[in-house]
Amino acid sequence: MAMHLLRQTRMSKEKLYDLIDEIETAMFTTRRADGRLVSRPMATQKRADGADLWFVTARESEKLVEIGDDPHVNLAYYKDRTREWVSISGVARIVDDRAKVRELYQPNWRAWFPDAGNPADGTADDPRIVLIAVDVEMAMYLEVNKPQAAVLFEVVKGIITGSTPDVGEVKRL
Repeated sequence: MAMHLLRQTRMSKEKLYDLIDEIETAMFTTRRADGRLVSRPMATQKRADGADLWFVTARESEKLVEIGDDPHVNLAYYKDRTREWVSISGVARIVDDRAKVRELYQPNWRAWFPDAGNPADGTADDPRIVLIAVDVEMAMYLEVNKPQAAVLFEVVKGIITGSTPDVGEVKRL
C-alpha cells in the first residue's frame, strides 16, 4: 500500500469532506482521566464556519469532561459497502454558543433532547444542548480503486495464500 502526504489545503479539506459525506456516523474517541480510550457513535453535523467538523451533545455528557482534560480526539468513519475507511486526528473544543447551535440545529435532535419542561424543550434554545467543534490535524484513509468483485477476489486470495489483500491505497491528508 502506498502512503501519500498532502498539505492541508482547501482541496485536501474538500477531499476529506467528500470521503465522509455519505457516512452519517463517526466513532468519536476521547481519552478518560485514567488514560483509557473510549469511543461512541456520534452523528457528524452539517459543515459550518468555526470548525472543520461539528457534533452535538448534552451538557452533562462525560465526553465533555474528557475533552476538557485532553482535547485530542479521533474520529473513525467506515463505509461497509466499499470497505473504505477514514481516521481523523483532531483537537476538540466545547462550543456553548446559542447562535451556532441555532445555525446547526436539526429537528431530529429532539430525539436526544426530549421535552423536559421549559426551557429544556429540545429546541435550539434548549440549554442542555452544546456543540463539539473539531479542528482536523491529520486524516488517513483507504481509497478503494477497484471494483467490488476485485476487492472480494483479493480478500479471498489473501485468505487462501496468506498474503495481504491489495484492495486500495492508504493515503494521508
